[in-house]
Amino acid sequence: MDCNVATPPPSMGRMITVLSIDGGGVRGIIPGVILESLESKLQQYDGKDARLADYFDVIAGTSTGGLVTAMLTAPDPANPKRPLFEAKEIVPFYLKHCPHIFPQRKSSGLFSFFTKMVSFFGAFMGPKYDGKYLRKLVNDLLGDTRLAQTLTTVVIPAFDIRILQPAIFSTIKAKARPLKNPRLADICISTSAAPTYLPAHYFEMKNDEGFSRHYHLVDGGVAANNPTVAAVTHITKEIARKNEDFKSINPLDYHKYLVISIGTGASQQQDMFDARDAAKWGLIGWLFKNGTTPLLDIFFQASSDMVDIHAANLFDAIECSDRYLRIQDDTLVGDVASTDISTEKNLQDLVKVGKDLLQKQLTEEDFEIGKLKPLANVGKEVTNEVALTYFAKMLCAERKHRLANAELAAN
Repeated sequence: MDCNVATPPPSMGRMITVLSIDGGGVRGIIPGVILESLESKLQQYDGKDARLADYFDVIAGTSTGGLVTAMLTAPDPANPKRPLFEAKEIVPFYLKHCPHIFPQRKSSGLFSFFTKMVSFFGAFMGPKYDGKYLRKLVNDLLGDTRLAQTLTTVVIPAFDIRILQPAIFSTIKAKARPLKNPRLADICISTSAAPTYLPAHYFEMKNDEGFSRHYHLVDGGVAANNPTVAAVTHITKEIARKNEDFKSINPLDYHKYLVISIGTGASQQQDMFDARDAAKWGLIGWLFKNGTTPLLDIFFQASSDMVDIHAANLFDAIECSDRYLRIQDDTLVGDVASTDISTEKNLQDLVKVGKDLLQKQLTEEDFEIGKLKPLANVGKEVTNEVALTYFAKMLCAERKHRLANAELAAN
C-alpha cells in the first residue's frame, strides 16, 4: 500500500481512531517500546513505509507523551508528507538525550550528603533542572514547524498558570484560529514543564489583525496526564460543530471509536504514603518526601487513573471493550518509578520494563483497590503484544476501507 497517500477522513470510514500517550518524564521510554511494536506490526501488513500517523485520526500526548506525539506527526523537512521520526527511533532518542535533559549528580559518602542538602535547599530557589538542553533540543528538532502542519490531528494539553485553565492545543483549532497555531517546539516545551523539575514556559502569539495572546504554561499533566478523554471529547466537539471530516457521524456514537491508550508506568501502590504520616506534613512534606514529590505524584497518578476509569467504564457499558486498549504497568519500584533518574542503568531498565510489558497479560483497573488485575474472561495467552496485533489488523482494515471509499467517490 502506498503510504504517501494521505488517509481519508473518518467520514469515509467505519471508525474514528485515537492514540493516547501519558506523561512521565524518562518513563516515556516505556510507550516508546510499545509504539515500536505497534508500528512494526502495521509495517508487516502494509509495508515498511507505514507510520503511526497514517492510521490515527488523533494522536494525543501529555508532557513526555506530547514530545513523542510531535516526533510522530511533525513533517520531515526532507519529505514533508512523511513524519520526522519512525517509532523505532523514539527509544534511541531518549537514551541519547535524557542524561543531558536530566543531568545526574555523581556523589558518594560525605559529599553525597552535601549534594543532597544543596539539592534540597536549591529546590526553594528554582526548578531542579534549568531546561536549557531540552529547549535547545526541541527548537533544533522542530524549528518553526507549526501545530497546523502536523500530518494528523494532534491534541497536546498544557496548563496556563496565569488564568488557571487547561490549554488544549490541537491541529484542528490551529487551522481555524491563528492565535492557536504556535510552534510545535513551544507546545512541547510547555507540556513538559513539570513544576519543581523544569521552568514554566512563556510565549506570545499575534495575528494579522494585531490581536495577541499570551501563554504562561506548565506541564499538561496538571490537567490531563492521561489525555485520552481530552482527545475523545475534542473529536465529539468537532462532530457537533459539523466538521466535514466527521460528516454524518453521531457525536454520541462511541461504538465508532477505536482507542489505544499507553501509560508510562506507575509506582507499586502498596504502602506508597501513610495518612498517619501525611497528617503531620506541612508544605515541605507534601513537596519533598524520601526522594519523592507526593503532591505531584498524587496529581499525575489521579489524573491518569480517573481517565482510565471513565474510558474503561464507557466502552464496557456500550459493550465495546474490544475497541479500547489500555497498556499500563503499576508495579514499578525503585529508580524506574522516577521521572528524572537518567543513569544509563535506569534507562536500560526502562527499556526492559517496556519489553516485559508487551509480554504481560491484558489488565484492567480494579477500582476498589486501585490496582491493575488480569482482564476478566481473557486467557493468559492474550498479552499486550497479542492485543496490539489485533488492533493493528483493525487499523489496517480501516485505512484500506477509507481509501477504497475515497476512490469510489472520486469516480
